[in-house]
Amino acid sequence: MGELNGRVAIVTGSATGSGAAIANNLAEKGARICVNYSRSKERAESTLRDILDFGVEATIFQADVGNEQSVISMIDHVMDRFGQIDILVNNAGMTHFIPQNDLGSMTDLKWDQIMQVNLKGAFYASKAAMPQLVKSSVGSIVNISSVAGLNGSGSSIAYAASKAGLISLTKSLAREFAPEVRVNAVAPGVILTRWVEGKDKFIDDYVDKTLLKRACTADDIGHAVVYLSEADTVTGTVMVLDSGLTLS
Repeated sequence: MGELNGRVAIVTGSATGSGAAIANNLAEKGARICVNYSRSKERAESTLRDILDFGVEATIFQADVGNEQSVISMIDHVMDRFGQIDILVNNAGMTHFIPQNDLGSMTDLKWDQIMQVNLKGAFYASKAAMPQLVKSSVGSIVNISSVAGLNGSGSSIAYAASKAGLISLTKSLAREFAPEVRVNAVAPGVILTRWVEGKDKFIDDYVDKTLLKRACTADDIGHAVVYLSEADTVTGTVMVLDSGLTLS
C-alpha cells in the first residue's frame, strides 16, 4: 500500500495492455479501482482478480467511452459503489493502421471512429467525472496521449490528430479546473502490447531510432500515471515516454 490509500480511480480501457498495467500500479499504491472495458469481458475479469490480490476494493463496468450515456452510467456506478472519484485515467483508445500518405483509405467512418473513442471519449469521461473530481481534495485526470500527437507520426493521420487533440484537451481542462483538479497527459512512443504483436520489424525500426534503444512497456506507463496521480504541484504537463525518440 502507498500514497493513494483510499482514493478511487477509474481507468478506461483497462481490461488489457497499458490500461491493465495502470490499474494494477494504482492498486498497488492503495487506490480502489473501477476496471472499464468495452468488449473484453474475460480479460477485464482477469484484471479485476489481479487488482483484488493487492487487498483493495475494486469493481468492473462495461462502457463504450464513445457513448456519453454509457460513460454517465459508469460514473453513477462508481459513485454508488464508492461514493467518490479522485482519479480518472482516460486510457481507452483505438486506431486503424493506414499509411499516412494513403489519404483515400482514411474514410469518414474510420476517422470518426478514432475521434469518437480517443478524443470525445476522454471528453465525455472528464465531463461526467468532473463534479466529483472537483469535490475531491486530490482530484486528478491523466490522459494517455502519444508522441504521435506531438510529431504527427503514428498508425494513421486520424490517430495522430486525435492524440494532439487530447493534449490540447489536457491543457484546457488544467487551466479551467485548477486548483481543484490537476490534469496531465502521458505521451508514450511505441508500447510493447498486443497492438504491436507480430510487428517485429516495426518495433526494431522504432527502437533503432531512439536514444535509449528501447520501447515502452505497459508498466512504464503505469508508473508514470502513478507519479502524476501523486504529484500535487504538476498540472498541464505532457510527460513524454519515448526513450528519446523526439530528440534523435
